[in-house]
Amino acid sequence: MNHAQLTALGRALRLLGEHGESLTGDTPDTRLHEVKADLRRALDLLEDSVSGAAPTTRCPEHPTGPVDENAPDLCLLCETRRRAARRAEINGPALRTRPAEQASSRYGVREDRPQPQQRWLPELWNGQAWQLCGTPRRDRREAELYLAAARRGPRAAMAYRLVHEFTDYEVLRVWGTPVHVDIEPLGNL
Repeated sequence: MNHAQLTALGRALRLLGEHGESLTGDTPDTRLHEVKADLRRALDLLEDSVSGAAPTTRCPEHPTGPVDENAPDLCLLCETRRRAARRAEINGPALRTRPAEQASSRYGVREDRPQPQQRWLPELWNGQAWQLCGTPRRDRREAELYLAAARRGPRAAMAYRLVHEFTDYEVLRVWGTPVHVDIEPLGNL
């Protein structure tokens, strides 16, 4: 907004303020039409002076950034940062990189080899077999919370289980009773 636009918009808004102070219950229609014309003029000046897009979030850092409806400020970028910080509080800080060594081995050092990974797999019983019902989790507590929410959901399965995957699979806990359901009506008669 340049100085001339700023001056003209300020003058139009001050005029509207004066109109607002002078309005009463018996204001004639001619005066109301004047107010309407001045209001349109102020809106046109405002439309001409606005150059950027309307903000999509309430975030001062990313006003036109992507939207996350669950975030308090609607900003997906800031909410992602907050989620990573909460995850770091629960899981501990990220792994630190080791200092560079003087001479590296042809086969690498122990820290260069990948560590065995463990995951917790949330599964549900679909009537025929166990199937994965969510993304594998690195944190057992998070996986159990996910399954607890799934059990309370409107379309809950008849049984859920939590499988620990390390080098092998181990069923840690089962909720509900899996019953084999024949997919053919009337038992395939």
